[in-house]
This record gives sequence, C-alpha cells and structure tokens, in this order.
Amino acid sequence: QVQTAESGGGSVQAGGSLRLSCEVSRDISSTYCAIWFRQTPGKEREWVAQIFTRSDNTYYADSVKGRFTIFLDSAKNTVYLQMNMLKPEDTAMYYCVAWSGIYCYTDPNYVGNWGQGTQVTVSS
Repeated sequence: QVQTAESGGGSVQAGGSLRLSCEVSRDISSTYCAIWFRQTPGKEREWVAQIFTRSDNTYYADSVKGRFTIFLDSAKNTVYLQMNMLKPEDTAMYYCVAWSGIYCYTDPNYVGNWGQGTQVTVSS
C-alpha cells in the first residue's frame, strides 16, 4: 500500500459537481492502481472507482457510473475523482488508496492504513 492524502471535499447542492484529489507519496508510475472508497456512518466502506495507473483502465460502481470519472495526472502524482450530477446519496467520507505490486485489492478489509478522507455533503 502506498501512502496517499485526500482533499477537495465540500458541500454542494444536488446536481452540482466536485473534484476530489488524491496525492500519492511516490512516483505514480511505480504504482499499480488507485481506488476511491466512500463511507457513511453506520455502513461499510464502499468501493466507488478504480484506475490502473499504467493502462488508464477504469472501473466504476453502478451507483456512480456515468456521473463520476477517475483519472490521474502523472506529473503531479495525483489521482482525481470528478463527481458530476451529485445526489444526496453521494454524501459520504471519501478515501483514496493506492497499491503497488501486481494486485489491486478492492476489498477495504485489505487496507491497512486509511487516510483522513475528505467529506462530501450533497443537499437536496
């Protein structure tokens, strides 16, 4: 697991947009994948989106497909989550995880260290 730091959250009205940032602590080309998770109080962490950093292949949860886009800026060692057409049910703390090696662990139980996350609040 590679150290990351999330930022960019905030409060918006339904239908609005936010862009979350995930700064990776090392050269992003040396990582394998990056994943965004989210969690609301009392619920399990939910896998939202992932990107394989060398191929740029992306995958999304059905709940965000067509509204969220994950992409990276290699020059800045940063992974972004562009969130459009936000809904109240997108309200959550968002976390970013990056993996090196040859496997992308999408089960949050494999994550040893979580960052502070960044809060997204969408009002109706």
